[in-house]
Amino acid sequence: MERLRLAGKQAVVTAAGQGIGRAVAVAMAAEGARVFACDIDPGLLAALPASESLTPVPLDACSATDVARLAGQVGEIDILFNGVGMVHVGSILQCDEQAWARSLEVNVTSMYRLIGALLPGMIRRGGGSIVNMSSVQSSVRGFPNRFAYGTTKAAVIGLTKAVAADFAKDGVRCNAICPSAVDSPSMRSRIDNTPDPQATRAMFSQRQPLGRMGRPEEIALMAVYLASDESAFVTGSVMVIDGGAVM
Repeated sequence: MERLRLAGKQAVVTAAGQGIGRAVAVAMAAEGARVFACDIDPGLLAALPASESLTPVPLDACSATDVARLAGQVGEIDILFNGVGMVHVGSILQCDEQAWARSLEVNVTSMYRLIGALLPGMIRRGGGSIVNMSSVQSSVRGFPNRFAYGTTKAAVIGLTKAVAADFAKDGVRCNAICPSAVDSPSMRSRIDNTPDPQATRAMFSQRQPLGRMGRPEEIALMAVYLASDESAFVTGSVMVIDGGAVM
């Protein structure tokens, strides 16, 4: 029988209630990992598939207290998937101090706290894999009206490379995934809130030469690869998965 790709590994997946995070949690569990599926919304956690491999954990990733509690609960892990994020729409002139601070807190500081809390256990365990969600809207490429989002997702790439450089000697790998538009619940909500949702959906789809948005399950496949031993020689990398949007 073929061995599952994440057999025997323990994983923490944030934003696991829906979209990309949910797809990652389900995919990692299917590949044999014991997954602590974390989300701020208990209702979304309750809707996860029933599985002995999936343990729902309520978590506000922006709360230092919650993150410390999580670290105590899970102990030493092999995989951390940082999926928490938010999209602020607008240029610097539409980004007030509150929106700026919130974007940093959600998109960057949450990762800082989770990595800081869970990395020591990875080191004690002999290594591990950290996978951070960034975006092509970052240092990869600038997009209109994504000032705070692009800035913070560029910071995620810098954070990823710094952690990779500091802890390669400990067997800890750290990589970033940079998708373009993904057909997730949050994306559908933003589309539905525009004056012409049909035209907006067509616009987002046409950004990719492949003519459609990505699917959460496609991003999850990349996350499973980066979490697995198949990517043992991959660290500090920016994995663009964007349907050709920035080629």
